[in-house]
Amino acid sequence: MTTKHHRVPLAMLAVAAAAATCTPASAVDWGGYFRAGPGATKKDAARACYGLNGPGLKYRLGNECDIYGEFMLSQEFQKDGVDYKAALMTNLHNPGTDTGDSKVGINQMYVEGKGYDIAPKATFWIGKRFYGRADVHIVDTFYVNMSGVGAGADNVVDLGTGKLNFAYFRTDGDAVHPGSRLNLDAHDIELNPGGKLRLTGTFTHGDFSGGKSGAGLSLQHNQEMSSWGGGNTLWLQFANGSAGLDGNFGNLAAASGTRAIRLVESLTWQLGALGGQAQAMVQQDKDGASGVKTSSGTIGGRASYALSKNFKLVGELGYSQKKPDNGATQKLAKFTFAPTLSTGPGFWNRPELRLYVTTAKWNDAANAAAGPGGLTGIGDGKTRGTSYGAQVEIWF
Repeated sequence: MTTKHHRVPLAMLAVAAAAATCTPASAVDWGGYFRAGPGATKKDAARACYGLNGPGLKYRLGNECDIYGEFMLSQEFQKDGVDYKAALMTNLHNPGTDTGDSKVGINQMYVEGKGYDIAPKATFWIGKRFYGRADVHIVDTFYVNMSGVGAGADNVVDLGTGKLNFAYFRTDGDAVHPGSRLNLDAHDIELNPGGKLRLTGTFTHGDFSGGKSGAGLSLQHNQEMSSWGGGNTLWLQFANGSAGLDGNFGNLAAASGTRAIRLVESLTWQLGALGGQAQAMVQQDKDGASGVKTSSGTIGGRASYALSKNFKLVGELGYSQKKPDNGATQKLAKFTFAPTLSTGPGFWNRPELRLYVTTAKWNDAANAAAGPGGLTGIGDGKTRGTSYGAQVEIWF
């Protein structure tokens, strides 16, 4: 990295050190996430990772070739009866290890306040932030992700059995293709014992000549399953025009007739020493310009078995495929085995220090769809590969 890229992390450390000496009234909270580690690919010059292009189609254990971190500083304080929070999150990303261009960016920078006399129970916010996200961890995919630069009011309407959030977002695009987005999020609606429903609406518009409007709807049902030590999440999502399935912007110039639909089922469990997460997903996209439909789907899961408090065996298996109309079906299967040290025996205990071996098999159609370098980017034309390495993952 260049000297410029070092300055932000060093400044962050200085701020964090200063925060440690603050009084409780002005304390700064420090938290975040990162993953890093060395890796290699059998018989190749660089390590490779295996996944099809599309949401939810890449299983991440032993299958992340980058170094990535998010580091959050936040401070809460009260002023004249109003509770405020100011937050700043930076990120560091390198697509390899110590080569290539490392980039430092800003993920979040916003202020929120609660306790205003016009709506004492509502939280108002303005800035850039992660917003309303809901994910399946094993594929690192946020099936709901309304993040962006905007302003909003959370819990501004009490629905009796749930709350309603409003948020407005704006993007400048490439400076000549700006767009606007409105999100409505009705959440925590008690539907059945242990079950809650969430409805997210999205309305988008490309504010330029040729820009298109769009709308989307996401239904999310979360079911607690205490006997399984976990729960189940089901999503049914639809979007058309310039709206994305995840509640964000799609293609603001999308032709009329562009639409997508997705169904996702995800289960998480912890039964004694055995923990895990699994998902099944199907999705269909239609391009409004060409009329071409593309169908994709995946099924897979990760399981961990604790042999002791701090040592567990972790395995992950996934199969994905993708098929455009009148095109060949792209197929990929991937398996990872990872002996792991952790702070505890549970599936979610972090940090984890892992050794891993990953093997994958795919077909020629997957190579062709990925471009000249093929699915791995190496360009050797192979349809199977094995990678190995070590990785740390932590959130704090």
